[in-house]
Amino acid sequence: MGAIKRIFSYPLSVIFYLFFVLTLLIFHPLQWLGVHLGGTKAHRGVINLMNLCLLRCLHALGVTFSFKNDHKLPKDRSLIIVSNHQSMFDIPLISWYLRRHKPKFISKIELGKGMPSVSYNLRHGGHVLIDRKNPKQSVPALSKFGRFIAKNKYSAVIFPEGTRSRDGNPKEFAPTGLKILFKNAPEALVVPVTINNSWKLVKYGNFPMGIGLHLTLEVQEPIEIKEFETQELLEKIRKRVISTIKT
Repeated sequence: MGAIKRIFSYPLSVIFYLFFVLTLLIFHPLQWLGVHLGGTKAHRGVINLMNLCLLRCLHALGVTFSFKNDHKLPKDRSLIIVSNHQSMFDIPLISWYLRRHKPKFISKIELGKGMPSVSYNLRHGGHVLIDRKNPKQSVPALSKFGRFIAKNKYSAVIFPEGTRSRDGNPKEFAPTGLKILFKNAPEALVVPVTINNSWKLVKYGNFPMGIGLHLTLEVQEPIEIKEFETQELLEKIRKRVISTIKT
């Protein structure tokens, strides 16, 4: 069965990429119109629709999704969403499902140019671009981002593993980014999130894609920053994020 799926994955991957690239090309000018004619709210609406369309593109691969959240998240305060990282499709999963909380991402600076729609959104959508090799740039940028999130009651999304897991197993969590956000947005609520199976989309690289997968996103029990010492808080977040990872 594995060999048969692999054979079918080639034509289905071609179809997927046609839809994927077309979506990015269409939404690039729509974002520009949103920013210049409707401002922040209009741009956010365009981005929400784009993320839904990006997820729908995965249906060409026979991919389905499910979301689980047993916790009522407040809409009137900032969130720090902490997730494991398995593929680039973690981003539209989080963006779409938690769209009402206005998620803003921490991204590497290289993605700020060269990609239709993606780069434009990162530059104009309230996200932060950091140079991970340059603390003199990244630390002030993250500090400013934390204050921005706190002031506007947006949500910061951070992948503390830094890079994507290639086999679904969680990597070591880097604490620096989280500590900076805790310091600059101390009233925010930490929301651990667990994503499963998105790494299987790129199990063979970017081509062919994995097919017939079921991606899941589960919101874990939120944590108040002020209730724990930093080290205990970091460990509690890590344990909740990895608690339901399946490999």
